[in-house]
Amino acid sequence: MLRAVDRDLWVAEQPLRYFGLSIGTHMTVIRQAGDELVIISPLQLSEALASELGELGTVAHIIAPNLYHYLFAADFKAAYPAATFWATAALRVKKPELPIDRAIGHRQGFANAPSPDNPWPGLEYLFFDGFKTLAPSGPDPLDEWVFFHVASRTLILTDTAFCFDENSAWLTQLVTKIGGGYKSLSPSLLERVATTDKETVKAAVEQVLRWNFERVIVAHGSIVDQGGREQFKQGYERFLGCTL
Repeated sequence: MLRAVDRDLWVAEQPLRYFGLSIGTHMTVIRQAGDELVIISPLQLSEALASELGELGTVAHIIAPNLYHYLFAADFKAAYPAATFWATAALRVKKPELPIDRAIGHRQGFANAPSPDNPWPGLEYLFFDGFKTLAPSGPDPLDEWVFFHVASRTLILTDTAFCFDENSAWLTQLVTKIGGGYKSLSPSLLERVATTDKETVKAAVEQVLRWNFERVIVAHGSIVDQGGREQFKQGYERFLGCTL
C-alpha cells in the first residue's frame, strides 16, 4: 500500500469520490530522526497499512492539514495514542469532538506548543491564506497548511492544487479538462469560483515559490516528479491572472 517516493518519503492512496467524481486521495509519510513518522492527511487505517508503518518506524505526528482532510485522523490517534494530533486551528471549531492535541502554528510561534521550534525538523510549512473551495453550502475556507520536505525537494499539498491525467477515471478527465486540473498543476473550477481574495492568495503563492522544490505531491491526482515548481507557478499565474 505504501509507495516509496524518495528517501524517507512515502505515499499511500485510497479511492475517494467528491461531487460524484472519482478523485482518489493520498496520504504522505515522512520519516525523521529516530525513525519517527509524520503522517499528513491520514487515510483509513487497515492492518496492512499499520504493519507497513510499523516496519518504517513509530507514528509520532498525525497532521490534518486543512478543514477537509481529517476524516481518518481520529482513528489514527486511537491506534497511536502517543502520537501528537496536529490540525489547522479552525478545525477545533468545525469538529470540536476530534481529539486534537495541538493547532499547527505560524513560524513565529505555535499555538499550544511549548516552544517556537519546528516540531518537524526538515519539514518546512506555511499557511496558504485566502484560499477557498466551493462546497455544497457555498464558498468555504480551506485553511490549508502546505509543506516542504527539504531533503527530497518535495512540496506537499492537499487541496491547493490538483493534477489529473490519463490515469484518472474518464469522467474525471473530462471534467478537469473543462474545469482545470488536467495535466496542469493548478486549482480546479471549484476554487476559481469560490476564491475572491486573490491578493492574499498571491502572497501565499509567492511564499511557496521561495522554496526550491522539484517534486509536488498532491492529495488528488498524480504526483509531479519533475518541474513541479515551474508547473505550480504557471498554474497559479492562470488562476490569479498575473505574472509571478
